[in-house]
Amino acid sequence: MVTPGRAAEEQVKELRRANEILLASASFFPEQGKWLASVVRGHLAYYAVPGNSGAISAFRRQVGRLWLHALRRRSQRHRMTWKRMERLLARWIPPSRISHPYPEVRFDVRTQGRSPVR
Repeated sequence: MVTPGRAAEEQVKELRRANEILLASASFFPEQGKWLASVVRGHLAYYAVPGNSGAISAFRRQVGRLWLHALRRRSQRHRMTWKRMERLLARWIPPSRISHPYPEVRFDVRTQGRSPVR
């Protein structure tokens, strides 16, 4: 079982790994955007459970902040504003939504007629 402290540590590790790759690469927006979208999608696939919307929103926001920081470091006169960054995030990073149902809905299996499991 993953404890809340352990899950937070794993999220921090994932963010650090993403930040290192962003700072090291000099690739263009589409390449970075596709890669970051896959990171966020993978994170949402595991952590987007009911009751965890604050944490997944914070993860998406932190990914955006790290990407903005990496893009601003490219030149001495950065022209990347937060307004422009929000457009990039809307374009490339998937929104944070709960993707798994509540357990009582997920485990509420109904069969038609006789149960196949006897």
